[in-house]
Amino acid sequence: MSDYQTESMYDERVIDITRVAKVVKGGRRFSFRVVMVIGDNAGSVGLGIGKANAVPEAIRKANDRARKDMRRINLSGTSISHQVIGKQSGARVLLKPAAPGTGVIAGGGVRAVLEALGVHDILTKSLGSSNILNVVRATFNALDQLKSPKEQAAYRGLPIERTRPFWERD
Repeated sequence: MSDYQTESMYDERVIDITRVAKVVKGGRRFSFRVVMVIGDNAGSVGLGIGKANAVPEAIRKANDRARKDMRRINLSGTSISHQVIGKQSGARVLLKPAAPGTGVIAGGGVRAVLEALGVHDILTKSLGSSNILNVVRATFNALDQLKSPKEQAAYRGLPIERTRPFWERD
């Protein structure tokens, strides 16, 4: 497969482009920081942060790092299996499963991560800090905490039907 075909397999989203300054002897030296998420819309997602003197170079670096950071997330159909809170510095993100047809109720960076992941029905709330990078990292922290219904049932000693969301039960 060519590079063009492999790139089209992933959903790439630039979440934030920020100009950052380093104070040096002659004044300020400016560079750009790019926060990017790449997902396959089927349960894998990665976060990349790139910094460079020009925006295109920062985007390329963020893209490469996001591809290296790809991780598998436990999903339950088009939603998640249980409620979870992710924390990163002052930012906290609440992710709650939702019934089919609800849609992605999220804002900014959280929405970008969840859509790239392939989640279609979820309720979220960003709590605490609104720093976009920390909110995205808190979202990844929450997603890493997710357990499959099978794991949860084994851990709690219950049948799998009891650990599934109520709209999936018989």
